[in-house]
Amino acid sequence: MIKNIFNPGNYVQRINWALLLLRVMAGAFLLTHGWGKMMNLIGPGPIQFADPIGIGVNTSLVLAVFAEFVCAILIILGLGTRVAAIPLIINFAVAGFIVHAHDAFQVKEMALLYLGMFIIIGITGAGKYSADYLITRKSK
Repeated sequence: MIKNIFNPGNYVQRINWALLLLRVMAGAFLLTHGWGKMMNLIGPGPIQFADPIGIGVNTSLVLAVFAEFVCAILIILGLGTRVAAIPLIINFAVAGFIVHAHDAFQVKEMALLYLGMFIIIGITGAGKYSADYLITRKSK
């Protein structure tokens, strides 16, 4: 079971480097969004956030912070990468197809780009240069 969750994939060297670059760039760029949301969550003022699926403003913000901050860090580290990609995929599917459903393409474009990146990361795994690789290598 652990091997399946942490399976980093078995790729040639250049694909491993490309996955590292994709993970680090996507995760680092996303942290800028997650940090702002986290400051909104823990800040002194009232929470202002969308409630796109009807679960409450606070819950929506907590889930967005979890995805865009916590899961982004896990993606950068390559730790539980496939599992960490799931909340991000859900987050950006909601952003792209529900929150920005009626907006122009230019408005929803970033959400859809992130969605595509995290789908790829979820499918491929972290690659050799990751914590997932270190975990599975030791369990062999």
